[in-house]
Amino acid sequence: MQYNRALYQQELEQFVWDIPADYNIVDVVEGHAQANPDKIAVFWEDADGNERQVTYAQLVRGTRRFGSALIGLGVQKGEPILHVLPRLPEAHMAQLGTFVAGAVAVPCSEMLKPKEIAYRSQASGAKVIVADVSIVEAVEAARGDCPLETFILINSDESRDGWIRFEDLVEQADESVQKVVLSVDDPMTINFTSGTTGNPKPVVHKHRWMYCHNRITARYWYAANENDIIWATTAPGWAKWYWSPIGVSLTSGATQLMYNGRFDGERYLELLAKYKVTKLCCTPTEYRLFAQLPDMAHPGIVLQDALSAGEPLNVEPIEAFRRAFGVTIRDGYGQTESVCLVCNLPGMQVKPGAMGVPTPGPGVTLIDGDGNPVGPGEVGEIALRPESPAIFDGYWKSPELDKEAFSGGWYRTGDLVRMDEDGYLFFEGRADDVILTSGYRIGPFEVEDALVSHRAVVEAAAVAAPHRERGEIVKAFVILAAGYEPSDKLTKELQDHVKAETAPYKYPRAIEYVAELPKTTSGKIKRAELKRVEWEGWDRR
Repeated sequence: MQYNRALYQQELEQFVWDIPADYNIVDVVEGHAQANPDKIAVFWEDADGNERQVTYAQLVRGTRRFGSALIGLGVQKGEPILHVLPRLPEAHMAQLGTFVAGAVAVPCSEMLKPKEIAYRSQASGAKVIVADVSIVEAVEAARGDCPLETFILINSDESRDGWIRFEDLVEQADESVQKVVLSVDDPMTINFTSGTTGNPKPVVHKHRWMYCHNRITARYWYAANENDIIWATTAPGWAKWYWSPIGVSLTSGATQLMYNGRFDGERYLELLAKYKVTKLCCTPTEYRLFAQLPDMAHPGIVLQDALSAGEPLNVEPIEAFRRAFGVTIRDGYGQTESVCLVCNLPGMQVKPGAMGVPTPGPGVTLIDGDGNPVGPGEVGEIALRPESPAIFDGYWKSPELDKEAFSGGWYRTGDLVRMDEDGYLFFEGRADDVILTSGYRIGPFEVEDALVSHRAVVEAAAVAAPHRERGEIVKAFVILAAGYEPSDKLTKELQDHVKAETAPYKYPRAIEYVAELPKTTSGKIKRAELKRVEWEGWDRR
């Protein structure tokens, strides 16, 4: 959708979901394979330069065979299966094959420790795991502490005691086995999402999630179609993988690039040119690192769209991409629990610091602490009605968590924003991140955005720190760019810079220089952890 204000307003007011009762991603991908079997579904490359191409027909063949193998192993409809997978075409085959058997995928990060694997198996009840060879030792260490019984090894040339090779299952499977009939209301995934306290929560999505991504995320944020070559740098263990490589690329019948390697700015530029990527979706951290390159210009790059998600992006990387490629990076916002709820639509003017506008369909509303809608200029929490198809269906076998999540007639995201007179939303922080100092309410992102706009700062986090006179002050944790060293002079320079960039009362009265910031495994800064350390032992009296 190319932005047209009148059309956007019309779709916002008149949107109708009309979700097909039998929708599921397996049927969608099989439809693409039938229509265009030789079309490349996945370009794959790793850090060593190894390359592969997988067509839609090959993807479906591997999918059906693995699903048949799971049925042969006794997997039942609705049974959860843990997935610990790298960026490989076989990841799609394992994920979609799980749905062929009617089972429920439980995506897990490759960085999980044994106790985290055990917890996810316990919480979901999963008895089957499909794991990459790189995480075998962690899985073995978790064996005795969880229900896991069947161990499927992926990406290994050698067999291992107690494990079944994925490749052997696929090779020996009977393709003619009838796939399980799925409906839009059957559970599809259990995605664990981290909070500020307690264990990660098991978020349940039904198969309608992929339909909603195609209707909302693919249309309003990506503007994707079957002719695109899409590169989303996320990994299979995260909800964002289901957002983009599956929820956009596969639902749209597009071609996607998988790169199984770490971020390297020059390497990324080479891949963008080599595979003629039209749409790139990176994390804000990756874009900030891009902007550190002396020159991003590269022959052969045909990029049409650059998308960012995870947290608001500061203006410097946006300007760097605009200069290099003539492309404006567009923020998109959503959660593990949702589809894209807010974004800068294709073709619309991007305001510095703005998340964009609410997408048609989900029904985003800004509410105060009592659940009442707030108006333009006021800070409110992004919320949706529990019946919105754009959000999750509750937590896996956790009615007490469901009751908490949907109390008061709203699903509260915990994210605070402000809407301007044009309908743009500006991120103010998490509900528990807002800094109250001398009567002012300060959102941490405004401080962080100002700091990162200084050439000496690569990344920053702002939190409330205790203060005798003011109650709280803004404290910033700063990672310096190469060539800069901490000093009182630099601290004063950064403070003056923030005062010049935003309202002076928002400047950080304390700055601590650090080598790294605590982050969730999905890359979001753990401000709550930084804040907790600051307040430990402090007497507010």
